[in-house]
Formats: sequence, structure tokens, C-alpha cells
Amino acid sequence: MTLRLFGDRRSDEPGLGASNGEVFAARRKEMVEKQLLRRGVNDARVLAAMAAVPREEFVPEEFRHQAYHDAPLPIGDGQTISQPYIVAAMTAALQLTGNQRVLDIGTGSGYQAAILSHLAKEVFTIERNPELAASAAKRIARLGYANVHVHCGDGTLGLLQFAPFDAIVVAAAAPNVPEPLRAQLADAGRMIAPVGNAEDQELHLVHRLGECFRTTILDACRFVPLVGYHGWKEPPPR
Repeated sequence: MTLRLFGDRRSDEPGLGASNGEVFAARRKEMVEKQLLRRGVNDARVLAAMAAVPREEFVPEEFRHQAYHDAPLPIGDGQTISQPYIVAAMTAALQLTGNQRVLDIGTGSGYQAAILSHLAKEVFTIERNPELAASAAKRIARLGYANVHVHCGDGTLGLLQFAPFDAIVVAAAAPNVPEPLRAQLADAGRMIAPVGNAEDQELHLVHRLGECFRTTILDACRFVPLVGYHGWKEPPPR
């Protein structure tokens, strides 16, 4: 997502005299009400997951005070943790009911996988950067998300050995939806992915019906590039 950083905490933000846990809980509640509900995210299960996952645990220490701002944040290696609204909107589009097996492409710090853990039976997440993958795996284990399985590899190839998946979410942009991901989507499954060039992208919601794939174009967006065999061979110039 587009990187937009903010300054130090405003004087009117909650938390003066409160513990860090209380501060972040108040900001999380405010984030759900002002950034998600007011923009039309109304899936009660998604809102509950966003209210439960401590986003501050998934950002570098120097950005923890910005964890609930309406913006993406850097997590290292040129990658970002997506804006809360985008995470919620993409997750809601999958229409998860709790029994699905979900594939998450682009683990990053693990925040999207943690959200999905509240909404799905099992979550498989894949990250191409070994350091990010190892860090996310440790963080997810420490926080107790036992139904999340972290893998390191080329996300554009998916995880054939665990397919099919009832839902797939892709957290980086490719020129086209990678064919292996289409093939690994279960019948009646849903996949959401940003598609486009380095500057202009749109969210594509793909719904599989047998051997047919129905694509709905959702919001304009801007993600980091999806690098891999079926994505960008290397990050495109910006």
C-alpha cells in the first residue's frame, strides 16, 4: 500500500495516564468505529476480529504509536503492513463463515494471517523473504494463533500440497492473478487480489464456479509488487 507516515501521538488521543494495553485497546476500538464501520465494513465477524487482534504487535517498535492510524506502515525489506481498512475490506469480501481453509499470500509481519485465524478453520500463509517469514512465525506462535501455518517460498506458486483452498487473499500486486492460485481455489471459493502495474491497481474479487471464474472489480488500490515466477520477476520501477 502507499506509504504515508504520521507524526507523534496527538494530545487528544486516549491514553494519558493509562497503561499501554489500555491505550492500544482504546485506539483499536476507535479504529473499528471510525475507519471500518463508517466506510461500510459491516461484517460482524470481521469487525470482531479486527477488534481482537493487537495490531501494535505486528509493527516495528518505532512505529507502535502509529499502529492504529489510517495508513500502512513499513515492516522492513521494502514491505508494509496494510492500512486497517484495506485488511478489513479484503477480508470481508471473502465471506468467511469459520469452516474454511484459507491461503494468505504475502505474510509480511503476520497481521492478515492473525485476522484470518479468528475467521477460518485453518490458515496457510506464505512469505518469500526468509527473515520476515521466520519473524512472523515466531510472533504468531507467541500470540497463540495455533491454526496459522507459516511457509517460506514463492507465493505466486501457492501451496499445491495443501490445496484446494476455500479462500485466497493476496497482499501484493501482480500484473495478472497468478494461474496457480486460480487452480488452487476450491469450487465456490473466493479470492481477492490487487492487479495492475506499479502505480495503478484494482482489487479483483475472483469467484470460482466449477471451471468458470467470475471476476468483480472492486476498489482502486496501491500495494507493493508481488514478486515471483507468476508475478513480477523483480520489483518494477516506481
